[in-house]
Amino acid sequence: MSDVQQQIDDLVKSNRVMLFMKGTAQFPQCGFSGRAIQVLKACGVQDLKTFNVLENEAVRQGIKDYAQWPTIPQLYVNGEFVGGSDIVMEMYQSGELQQMLAPKA
Repeated sequence: MSDVQQQIDDLVKSNRVMLFMKGTAQFPQCGFSGRAIQVLKACGVQDLKTFNVLENEAVRQGIKDYAQWPTIPQLYVNGEFVGGSDIVMEMYQSGELQQMLAPKA
């Protein structure tokens, strides 16, 4: 595993809710990233960690290889790849995302 892949793997596995996005949660720099943040806020996520791929070209490319997914944002929950903006929105609308993100009792 390359250093970049290891860095990504560490971030994914050490944070319950991890979003690789363009920009920050406070200042998303693309509409898709902004929509993902809005959905996660609507779900009441308190422990969201984000990574701004615009600040690191190696991670920006590496995350696409890591998940075999061509677009950003990418959401990971409990170490598992969930999907991009459209999938996150569909899961939110169906209620599946809220169940996935609910704190374990």
